[in-house]
Amino acid sequence: MGTITAVRGFKDILPDETAKWQHIERTARSVFSSFGIREIKIPVLEKTELFSRGIGETTDIVEKEMYTFLDRDKESLTLRPEATASVIRAYIEHHLYATAPLLKLFTIGPMFRRERPQKGRFRQFHQINVEYLGEKDPRVDAELIFMLMHFLGKTGLPSLKLEINSLGCPMCRSLFRDRVVSFLETKKNDLCDDCKRRLTTNPLRIFDCKVPECKQTIAGAPVIIDFICAECSNHFEGVKGHLTALEIPYALTPTMVRGLDYYTNTAFEVTTNLLGAQNAVAGGGRYDGLVKLLGGPDLPGIGFAVGLDRLAALIPEEDFRFAECPHLFIAAMGDRAQDFSFRLANELRRQDIYVETDIGDKGLKSQMKRANKLGCSHTLIVGDAEMDNQRAILRDMTSGNQDEISLSSWEILSERLKATGKGR
Repeated sequence: MGTITAVRGFKDILPDETAKWQHIERTARSVFSSFGIREIKIPVLEKTELFSRGIGETTDIVEKEMYTFLDRDKESLTLRPEATASVIRAYIEHHLYATAPLLKLFTIGPMFRRERPQKGRFRQFHQINVEYLGEKDPRVDAELIFMLMHFLGKTGLPSLKLEINSLGCPMCRSLFRDRVVSFLETKKNDLCDDCKRRLTTNPLRIFDCKVPECKQTIAGAPVIIDFICAECSNHFEGVKGHLTALEIPYALTPTMVRGLDYYTNTAFEVTTNLLGAQNAVAGGGRYDGLVKLLGGPDLPGIGFAVGLDRLAALIPEEDFRFAECPHLFIAAMGDRAQDFSFRLANELRRQDIYVETDIGDKGLKSQMKRANKLGCSHTLIVGDAEMDNQRAILRDMTSGNQDEISLSSWEILSERLKATGKGR
């Protein structure tokens, strides 16, 4: 029988990679905590209607990309392709809107879309999502964007660019949509097949097409910023003013749209020049009608999603040592020493000290080489002679200094290791 491999577009995150992922998640939790953002854990499986109604029937996600199936009761279920609709469903179902006038939530986990796999894009991908629910003040938008840029900077991601736009309200977009359709009807033959279809179903999606010919065709089209009403314009001016006050540089990108139908007013993306065509690391915007659309009260919201897979691929390895290094490596030679090191290692681990040791009869040179590779701060060398004398050699792996310590008092060794900290 042949070897079974992972499903195409589904990627294993191996131990050498998970340390970086843990760094990103720790950073996220630390930053979010200082902004009062609380975690919510949502199911990976939802009723299909949640996404078809919330995301939009004519979006590429709903039309072509969702993993949807009938369960045994013939109910249509879908692996979540994004998190916002699920968070809003929980917000409504559990009446979370009654708990705070501005509720700040985050969730971390996998999403699923059957797209063509490419660099930085997978069919199972992971996101960090943050949602601010209940307030429409421009300062809410600015705070969310400020927090996102602060978080991405703390992870170590270089070359960040913030792009913003206003998508207006449904009334603004109605006139804009008509103008775009009129403009593109005369250029229909220059569009790809998908965009020809979008012209009748969802023409604003054409702005998001990555086909070079379509991008060239749409370049001269009207832009939404010229059609937004006074209320939407005032809101956007407020957002820009607060970003300037917070010293967050941004670029106005009038052609930027978001890939989901529920977005209104403020839209934004954070891009990097390190990913090629798939250059967006994070994106989001305001979705003031979504809570009502999904059966809840008429409350506004704004949020973003960060692609964990892309972020992990972009953070420079040389800038951080992500893997945790041991406090101590015990190099043991001989049966008695190995039995002793086995007991000592686990006693120290009980005290939250990270200890490594080799199981098996390996020479001192081999064990010291492994201790050095692991980045251990100290190595305890124990052999038959040390067992007889109840004294062992403790070597500082950074300075090379070593001295003898008693094996009869594990507490002294424990305190010494705790005082020096972990690894190198």
